Amino acid sequence: MPDTTVRLQKFLADTGVCSRRAAEVQIAEKNVWVNGVVAVLGQKIDPVSDKVTVNGKTVRALPQPKITFAIHKPRGLVCSNDDPFNPETIFSLLPRELSKFRFFTAGRLDKDSEGLVIITTDGDLAQRLTHPSNQVVKRYLVVLEMGFPREKLPRLVRGITIEGEKLKVEYANLINPNAGGLATSLDVHMHHGKKREIRQLFLALGYPVKRLKRYQIGAFPLRGIPLKAGKQLTPAHIESLFALPGIAPRPSALRPSAKPKTAPRPPSQRHEA
Repeated sequence: MPDTTVRLQKFLADTGVCSRRAAEVQIAEKNVWVNGVVAVLGQKIDPVSDKVTVNGKTVRALPQPKITFAIHKPRGLVCSNDDPFNPETIFSLLPRELSKFRFFTAGRLDKDSEGLVIITTDGDLAQRLTHPSNQVVKRYLVVLEMGFPREKLPRLVRGITIEGEKLKVEYANLINPNAGGLATSLDVHMHHGKKREIRQLFLALGYPVKRLKRYQIGAFPLRGIPLKAGKQLTPAHIESLFALPGIAPRPSALRPSAKPKTAPRPPSQRHEA
């Protein structure tokens, strides 16, 4: 008979409970049980015959369809499935008919930030987008309360250490600097991203962030998606998330006759949220 078992974290991701990485955390914290016994990392289960519970709730065996959206998040919404202090979340923007599926974010933005967020029912995709080894590049427009000097740009790339944690970006440049080499807006790229890392990095250097907007992931731009709206992604769109900025997706995602698109220009301070 064929082997129908799968790793537990993959099962939890396929059924929409959480991403694989989050599933590993849940298992390590002993929140996952299989047939009445605490689960262990690396364990395999049979989705048909085994009973899996997470935090006391039984997980349905039927996998969800793989649906992925690019959302233009406004400020004021959180990227959480369940937040008792913020009933309105990014998932409130989805059409009502999709509320029966379990979506989760593949790379969050904090409540005060805006821009491009990917939400998906595909746990494997969420894992690929958030795993540091894949180095998925995110681009941001950063607007500061005061002018940032050109000579301090290398500090952003070298990074600083706060409480034992290194904060840095991979690229930073001024947008429309004045004659003195100061600009309140910057174009910033990073492929990792700890919680509120950009805000903390600039604040540590003495430059509070006034506005933070993610405008591109990989080679996929926010451009064309209205505020509070979303766009369902095709396989080609999804592949473009893993391309380097300004470089076409891998050939597998392109038609034979397709030509690489020109990379979008960095945003100006005149962009609307």
